[in-house]
Amino acid sequence: MFCRIRAKTRESSRKRSIKTAIFLEISGILRIGIDKSEFGGGEQMILYFSATGNCKYVAARLIQSEKQELLSIVDCVRNDQYTFSNKTIGIISPTYDWGLPSIVKEFLEKASFQTEYLYYIATYGTTPGASGAIANKAIRGRKIDAYYSVQMADTWTPIFDLSTPEKVAKYTKNTEPEISRIIRSVKERNKNRYMSPRTPAFITEWIVEPIYNRKVRRTINFRVEDTCVGCGLCARKCPVQAIEMQDKRPVWVKSKCVMCLGCLHRCPKFAIQYGKNSKKHGQYTNPNVTV
Repeated sequence: MFCRIRAKTRESSRKRSIKTAIFLEISGILRIGIDKSEFGGGEQMILYFSATGNCKYVAARLIQSEKQELLSIVDCVRNDQYTFSNKTIGIISPTYDWGLPSIVKEFLEKASFQTEYLYYIATYGTTPGASGAIANKAIRGRKIDAYYSVQMADTWTPIFDLSTPEKVAKYTKNTEPEISRIIRSVKERNKNRYMSPRTPAFITEWIVEPIYNRKVRRTINFRVEDTCVGCGLCARKCPVQAIEMQDKRPVWVKSKCVMCLGCLHRCPKFAIQYGKNSKKHGQYTNPNVTV
C-alpha cells in the first residue's frame, strides 16, 4: 500500500510539474532534451571523466540547470583545481579493470570536497567491480554518501565487440531507466553503504589494479595504420598528453597513459588500434554528446 501511495504521489507531482524540455549546452555537450519534471531544486556540482562520452552523458542527464556546475576532471587536473564546495557534489567515472582510471584515482587522492551530500556514479560494461570502494578510500577527510552504477557500452574493444548497433544494445537496454532512478535518488539525497553490484576490493587492489598499471596502460600496445591523415585530434584530446604529432603521425611519448582508448574511438579514420581485436570490434562514442 505504501508503495502504491508513493507512486501515485510521485505521478501527481509529475503531472503538476511544467513538463518543458530544457536544453543543455555545457562544456561542449550537445543540446539534449530533458524532462524538467525529473529534477528538483537545489545546487549541484558534477565532476566527470569521460573519454567516449558515456559519463558525460550521465552528467548531462543529472545537471538540473545551466547555473549548475559541470566540470571535467581532466580540466580540473590541468588547472590544478582540487578544492570543491557545493550543497551536492557528484563524481562520475567509468570503471577500468574493476577499479578507477588512473587519472581519476590520482585526482580523488588530491581533492577536497566541502558538501552536504557526496555521491559517486560508476559507468560499466560488465561490472563496476570495486570502483566505489576504491573511490571512497582515495578521498581523504570525507566519506561518500551514496554509490550508484549505470550499465553502458563497454568501450574496452580489445575484448568487447561493439561493431553493430545490436551488440551495443545488449549493454544499453537498461541505461535510461537506471539513470532516471539515480536522478530521483540524488534529488531525495538517499544514502547507501556500497556499490551494487560489486566485487571484493582486495581482488582489485591486490590483483587487477597492478595488472592495469603494469601491463594494460603501456602505450607500446598501440599502433597506427596507414589510413591516418595526421589530423592531430588524438594528441589534442589525450587526457594525460601522452601523444605528440611527429611528421603528421601520432607518437606516444609516455610509456604509460590512462588507457581510456579515446584516441582509438574518436579517430575519424579509425587508424589507431590496440592489440589484434580492436579493429574488428569497432569504434564507439556516445551518440548523445560531443567528445
